Amino acid sequence: MTQLSYCGQDCKKIPPALQKMYGAKVKCLDLSYNSIETLKGLEQFARLEELILDNNQLSDGIKFPKLPYLKTLSLNNNQIANLEDLVDKIRENFPVLSYLSLLSNKACPNQLSDVDKDDSDYQRYRYYVIYKIPHLRFLDSRRVTTTERREAAVRGEFMKVRRPPDVPDAGPSIASPVVAAGGQRPLPIDLSAVGKHKGAYGKCLYKYTGKHSEGNRFILNSDL
Repeated sequence: MTQLSYCGQDCKKIPPALQKMYGAKVKCLDLSYNSIETLKGLEQFARLEELILDNNQLSDGIKFPKLPYLKTLSLNNNQIANLEDLVDKIRENFPVLSYLSLLSNKACPNQLSDVDKDDSDYQRYRYYVIYKIPHLRFLDSRRVTTTERREAAVRGEFMKVRRPPDVPDAGPSIASPVVAAGGQRPLPIDLSAVGKHKGAYGKCLYKYTGKHSEGNRFILNSDL
């Protein structure tokens, strides 16, 4: 297997010289420990079977070319947060992928990416990814088990990770009620009824003045 390693060069994109000189030959490409923000030019490496992109600056806008032979993809420690979008792109462009690693991305909900996450969050994430990419054999350096495949087939569709959108930090108001993630209000608001509420009145059977309260014996005029 022809391997090419271009690590720790602080590049933001794949150098054109690499594409031209090695694109048609390379089957294993390691671009880790750079500052890569775009994968433009990756389509020149049409024979790739292994792609390592750890410790870069790839985000949700990432675009993958079709790589029909790619079996291994490592995206550890990037800036990817949208899991649903990512797995859709992977499934579409890498039809024979068997190894995927997403550790230390927001899209991978474990304690490496968020201290508020636990093992149950991570397991739900695994079920969802396995459901979307059923031919995976390894996910995040752990083998996909028969039990996980079975659970993913039954429940994976419902394990989608939802994150609230980033919105300006402004308090709720009547003119612009708080809208929950997905565009739905948590409760309906009848704006036409604002300021039109009605009270009720009638005869009161009892009126308490505090005249006979035990506490009044200890209150002096100077305390009033």
